[in-house]
Parts: sequence; structure tokens; C-alpha cells
Amino acid sequence: MDFLLRDSAGGQFTFPVNPEEVTIRREKQYETVNIISLGEIDVPQAEKVKEITFSSFFPAEYDESYCRYYPVKDPKTAMDYLTTCMVAKKPLRLIIASGDVKVINALVLLSAHNTSLKGGEPGDIYFEVTFRTWRPMQVRTATATKPASASKATTAVRSDTKPVPKTYTVVTGDNLSSIAKRLLGSSSKWSAIYEKNKATIGSDPNKIKPGQKLVIP
Repeated sequence: MDFLLRDSAGGQFTFPVNPEEVTIRREKQYETVNIISLGEIDVPQAEKVKEITFSSFFPAEYDESYCRYYPVKDPKTAMDYLTTCMVAKKPLRLIIASGDVKVINALVLLSAHNTSLKGGEPGDIYFEVTFRTWRPMQVRTATATKPASASKATTAVRSDTKPVPKTYTVVTGDNLSSIAKRLLGSSSKWSAIYEKNKATIGSDPNKIKPGQKLVIP
């Protein structure tokens, strides 16, 4: 069985001595919610990040009875590599494989490692490492939803709320243009007044007389 790490730069590190055991810690994440009259209840959430822990040692000298490759790395250099990985806080790929079968193949962060030295074994460095499975943070962006469109009411453009009189009595100084501007909002509408009142005004639209009652269109 082989235990190896691959970093984002393409480097690969193989542990020279296999650990005797690997501990994989899984647990379901629960959130405790206090509900009136029911007390505290646990509501299941997503699965927590897994922790993978194992311990072994970096030998100062090669021994074919337990070393996985030759030559073995310098123990201090090997420990420095693990320290660099932990400080960098970049994901690594942890692979534990038996032949072609990958027992574990996961992106992880090296969250902790401890070292110890034993008397009578000069140069050997013992260690324990803990990896936490890593997954990219996904930020959910709220998509703005358009409110349900209410039925579009057709609103007529309100031009003028002042009522237009149906008839108008001509006074001194009036002409059709001034009447049209005052009552219809535009002097150009004089011809519409004239067409409605030809019988009263006569053939000449400029000859309106005080006292005449004109129909306003």
C-alpha cells in the first residue's frame, strides 16, 4: 500500500513508511434548535468535513523491511515539506492506494502535524498528521426575480381636466383663433369651430359677431 500527496504545483511526496493504521472521522452535523414546549431538538444539517489521521516516521536510513522506496528522504527535509504544505493552506490530493485500487483519493488540507524524537533511534523523526477533506466554497448569488407583473392597466393620458364648454357666446374682440386657443388649447383648431358653425358665421370665418352662440367641437 502506498501513501502519497500531490500538490497544486505538480509535485508528489510519498511517505516512506506506511502507518499501521488510518483513522477516518466522520460525523453528521447537527444544529441544536430550542423550540418552545418541546425543549432542545437536533436538526440534521450537511455532513461535516472528514478528518483523516495517521502516524508513522521518517527513517534516517533505508531499511528494506519497511521502507517503500530507496533512497529515503532526509527526515528534516520531509518534515519541512509537510510544514510548508500546512502553512500554505492549499489543497493537496491525498491518495492511499493498494496497487491499482485507490482506497482514498481526496482533496485535503493538512490541518495539523506533530513530531517526536525517540531515544536510541538517532535521526528518525516520528510524526502524526491530520488532514481535513476540502471542498471549494460555493457562494450562492441571489438571482433577482421579477415581481409577478400585475395586469397592465391602460391609463389614458390626461391632457386637461378643465371641462370644455359645448357652446360659447362671442364677445367683442373675439376671433376664431383666440377662441380655439382658449377653449381647445391650440389656435390652429379654429377651422374645427368654423366647420361646426358655418351656418351661424357665414362664408367668411373672420366675420364673427358679438352675441353669436358657437358650438364648440
